[in-house]
Amino acid sequence: MQENYWQGKWCIEVAPAPAVLVLFGAGGDLAQRKLFPSLYRLFRRGLLHEDSVILGCARAPLETAAFREKVRGALPADDPGARERFLDVIYYLRGDYRQDETYQALGAELRALDRKESATPLNHLFYLAISTTLYGEVIGRLAGAGLLREPESGVPWRHVVLEKPFGHDLASAEALDHELHRSLTESQICRIDHYLGKETVQNIAMLRFANLVFEPVWNRHYVDHVQITVAEELGVEHRAGYYEQSGLLRDMFQNHMLEMLALAAMEMPQSFLPDAVRDEKLKLIRSIRPFDSACPAADFVRAQYVAGAGLPGYREEPGVAADSNIETYVAARLFIDNWRWRDVPFYLRSGKRLGRKLSEIAIVFKHVPHSIFSPIRSADMEPDTLVLKVQPEEGMALTIQAKQPGPKLCMGGMTLHFNYAEFAGADNLDAYARLLLDALLGDQTLFIRSDVIAASWQLFSPVLDAWRDSPDCSPLHFYPAGTDGPDAAARLLFQDHREWRPL
Repeated sequence: MQENYWQGKWCIEVAPAPAVLVLFGAGGDLAQRKLFPSLYRLFRRGLLHEDSVILGCARAPLETAAFREKVRGALPADDPGARERFLDVIYYLRGDYRQDETYQALGAELRALDRKESATPLNHLFYLAISTTLYGEVIGRLAGAGLLREPESGVPWRHVVLEKPFGHDLASAEALDHELHRSLTESQICRIDHYLGKETVQNIAMLRFANLVFEPVWNRHYVDHVQITVAEELGVEHRAGYYEQSGLLRDMFQNHMLEMLALAAMEMPQSFLPDAVRDEKLKLIRSIRPFDSACPAADFVRAQYVAGAGLPGYREEPGVAADSNIETYVAARLFIDNWRWRDVPFYLRSGKRLGRKLSEIAIVFKHVPHSIFSPIRSADMEPDTLVLKVQPEEGMALTIQAKQPGPKLCMGGMTLHFNYAEFAGADNLDAYARLLLDALLGDQTLFIRSDVIAASWQLFSPVLDAWRDSPDCSPLHFYPAGTDGPDAAARLLFQDHREWRPL
């Protein structure tokens, strides 16, 4: 554990105990683009124990030396010495995920590494960067080979990291959960959502609960509404096969959007321990007012991008059906039925092929009740707004009313900016690196618990069912690629006498 004294406060950085990280799907896109570069960043910061080992597992017929060369191409060429030392802790095991022989060989390799690398038993972290359809089989075979068995003390531990999606609807999520728990306890499962590793998302709790200036106004008495936006410039790219089965509501709302909402709106946890935080998230999600399951069109807009700005439409993307009705954009209005947020609207939107890449949470405060600055009316003033910026720039901005310099009485919004990239001493770990570090530490605070997933699906499954069974009630709108989205989304807020923040 390292402690740094930063501007009058202690900063604690904890290095994990020695572990073997077994990476299934080690030759795949996720591993090469995200996981190995993130592990390398941890290694360079001294946040991988010197006895820790990374064991890649995939079907490709490679030896360890050849696999290391493949990983080398995925790493930044910033420090050749550090890169070579990192490659030295990487090993490779070829195997078919559906064959028992693979898990027997894996067990033998793990036992050899335990004896070779450390005087104390190593923790084992199994990261499944593979198709979700293989989760049950791989975990079942790991358990059958005795590789998930933990001692009663829980040390050394055996944990598994899973990538979303966690089911396709409530029934499939419950079936997956049942399958996982046949071999694992909930404390052994780390369901990863990379959005939760972003600096600003992690900072929401500290912003709210460590600063007295915000808590008194973080409620229905002072907040007019909240907007959560996740906009992407890209289309579906190479994910058309997945997207045709999923659509944007499943891909973004049931996980990313709802997790961001929960962090921004939940009550203060009893402590910052993992289950205390996740208990409050669950309470918040269960407090969201159910949507009209017969016809949710009053609170939802679903849309699909068409050709525009020289960009193809969704139906023109490779692998997409010519008559596809899959949504690539969703806007929603929801309410949280508790004392803090009663009747405060939360507006959520996310879409592909929009005019800009942007993720943010905007807390829009109410107007002052009366303006003394005649002839300026209270309603004419720009509302105070706190924006938590998640990407592409991580930081925050607070817009308040202030007098403009000069002899005239000119009032307008003045924005105070904070950018993590410009912040001296800010770490350079990306979201995956932070979450991998937490997984290696055995800290589940930012990983998703099964009951939270079930509550999320209970909220959105009726909407998906209504879209499937009553398509005329929730028509599919269209918007040109490269724009801010469909006109219907603007009308969703206009009927409440509000408007979206511009992208």
